[in-house]
Amino acid sequence: MKLISVASALLLAYLIWASRAWPLIHDAPLMHYIAWLINQGAVPYRDAFDMNLPGVYLLHLAVLRAGGPDLGWLAATCGLLAAYSRHLGGGWPAAAGPLLFGLYHLSGGAWHAGQRDFLLCLFLLLGAWGVARGTEHGASGALLWGGLALGAAMMLKPHAALYWVLCAAIAARDRSLALSAWRAAGLVVAAGLVVPSVVFGWLAWRGGLASFQGVFVTYVIPLYSRVGWASMRQAVEGHSFGRPLALLFFALIVLALLTPPPRQPAYKGLALVGVLYGLGHFFLQGKGWEYQLYPLIVFICALAPAAVVSWRAIGWPRVLDLFGARRPIALAVWALLVIVLGAKGVEALDASWIAAKARRVEALTRDLGPLVPPGATVQVMDTTSGGIHALFRLSLRQPTRFIYDFHFFHDVNDPRIRALRAELVAGLAAHPPAAVVVLEESWPELGYERLATFPELTQALEHAFRLAVTGPGYRIYAKRSDS
Repeated sequence: MKLISVASALLLAYLIWASRAWPLIHDAPLMHYIAWLINQGAVPYRDAFDMNLPGVYLLHLAVLRAGGPDLGWLAATCGLLAAYSRHLGGGWPAAAGPLLFGLYHLSGGAWHAGQRDFLLCLFLLLGAWGVARGTEHGASGALLWGGLALGAAMMLKPHAALYWVLCAAIAARDRSLALSAWRAAGLVVAAGLVVPSVVFGWLAWRGGLASFQGVFVTYVIPLYSRVGWASMRQAVEGHSFGRPLALLFFALIVLALLTPPPRQPAYKGLALVGVLYGLGHFFLQGKGWEYQLYPLIVFICALAPAAVVSWRAIGWPRVLDLFGARRPIALAVWALLVIVLGAKGVEALDASWIAAKARRVEALTRDLGPLVPPGATVQVMDTTSGGIHALFRLSLRQPTRFIYDFHFFHDVNDPRIRALRAELVAGLAAHPPAAVVVLEESWPELGYERLATFPELTQALEHAFRLAVTGPGYRIYAKRSDS
């Protein structure tokens, strides 16, 4: 066990060192851009059409102001995981959880940095810890800060509400008898409403609550939730080393279940419930993206000490463990996970698509800057290919609220999508930008050809803009001097 822990730590240190050169890439620049817009006086949803909850923007706004790195958040999450893991197996077994989670995060590569589901894990763990401590010791204060953390989690991903409800139900089974069931559950529920109330109060104060309701009621829930649906098999097989990692993490869950309850069973119980929630978190989103597995992985990692600990260490007869193969198998699974995550991490360090995207952002920033006079705007037609990232670097705003273009190219006969299209075209006509940037890659439709299915936009480009630059994966249309 010591050898595996040391090897895991050395590999983790290597990946941490190598990750220092990671570029800001993929989704993180989008959230940074919206946070920057808010700093400039913009109102979320009214001035930036997005599918995320407002807590995401506030967290990225804090990151922009404090300059907090991704590694700092990882260190905080792993530290919390280590503290939680001590209740499932002290000593060397407690190292399994944080080491595996750190390796999992860094093995994903640069595009995992700053992902909402990764940021969510810290609050989920803090909530689980507070509820576990409260139910084991009858500590009402712990139930309160656990509920507060779960409320914060819901402001990053609404799916966290499921875990909040489950934690409240578990709190009602207070083993200490110090609190009544209703009071214990009520503390978790009430505390969980505090952060959402503050966040939505801030949004209402900024004047964005009606726009938030419009985005979610007319687009996110009825339309976006169905776009790009992927089955579990597609999701697993579409990820690098997806199948072996799925099998090994599943084996870790089974081995943790075979271990008798620890002295403080609430910690194990909440981690097991967290695994069920993590599966629901992934399935409910339905997109099959790898980073959406983070809540599932963090709770499996929380259970890792329970899988590798000896029965004697948790107060059960040693003879039960001597004649069983559970612990050797668990150590083998841990070792194999380290090997697979190491291979995945080394592969991700030199991912060609990330390097290509970083080069595209550099080139686009260089080509776009001279075409945009001070005070002018630029409209981007893109999803995560670097268009908004270039605007973020150049501190440029858009003439409309649309930071993505994918919602123009699905369900095109739906009146709600037609209304969004009309809003874009009207916005370009009312406030002509200095340039329109079209990225070749988008989602779910790819290629420049997608514009042909949006004739109103195509006509607007032909009438008022000229093709000024064709770069690697992008086209810049500059405003005509006579338009």
